[in-house]
Amino acid sequence: MTSNPPPAASFADQGSTGDITTPLASEARDHVELARRVESTPELEHPTGTRTFVVANQKGGVGKTTTTVNIAAALATKGQRVLVVDLDPQGNASTALAIPHSEGTPGAYEALVDGTDLDELVRPCPDIAGLTVLPASIDLAGAEIELVSLVARETRLDKALQSYLVECADAGDRIDYVLIDCPPSLGLLTINALVAAREVLIPIQCEYYALEGLGQLVRNIDLVRSHLNPRLEISTILLTMYDARTRLSAGVADEVRAYFGDKVLKTAVPRSVRISEAPSYQQSVLTYDPSSSGSLSYLEAAREIGQAAEHRKEV
Repeated sequence: MTSNPPPAASFADQGSTGDITTPLASEARDHVELARRVESTPELEHPTGTRTFVVANQKGGVGKTTTTVNIAAALATKGQRVLVVDLDPQGNASTALAIPHSEGTPGAYEALVDGTDLDELVRPCPDIAGLTVLPASIDLAGAEIELVSLVARETRLDKALQSYLVECADAGDRIDYVLIDCPPSLGLLTINALVAAREVLIPIQCEYYALEGLGQLVRNIDLVRSHLNPRLEISTILLTMYDARTRLSAGVADEVRAYFGDKVLKTAVPRSVRISEAPSYQQSVLTYDPSSSGSLSYLEAAREIGQAAEHRKEV
């Protein structure tokens, strides 16, 4: 007479003893832990003053616009008042936040070249309360040339932005965070962004080529600090397109952390189809798929950024 086999251990039991070590199981556990951390902080404390970030990296395809849009959306979702300044003539940030930016639409071009007040140009994001956008149209492509002959060409965005922030504060509607998305080049648009900002947020793709040119980016930021904006500092590094299953991602992450130290956020944004799909629906990943790993990662990254707010005060 044959005896019945013992009942199979449950998935949870196996996981608790460490028998389940597959990448899929580890990813599932990480997702659950991340969701718990995000849910534990429903809102963030407001910073003592407006924090102005430029999202910069001379290399294309590292997730600058994606980072700008989703960090802004995450901060607004956590109760912050956020302004996104789109300085890229392609207008991808405007697209992702459902802001009209066809040719001739008033926006960043008018602010920089014509000196139009930002309160006439800023538009609310229809999907996320507390999030507003200064859009960019294709007209901005000609601004690089037109700015050359203008007085104080490097500081035009800074003057327009500071005036707008004062107006908002006086009206009882202070902006907590400004995120400036700029093109992947060191032209006058990017220079204006670096002069207007107080902090630099650098998204770094977890792939080999992402490390090339990083030293040059840091040197360029140092030059701007020395000659145009002494208050500028690299405060935040965000690892993007991270794949925990590969040694390459882990190796790049280790190198970046060794170089930048605690400026690197603990949260790394994973490769995610949802993040890539969201802009085609004119949405951030937070509104497109709130429970996705990409959405949760940006919310956690925003929490880390917000935690540093109490230690800073912008003038």
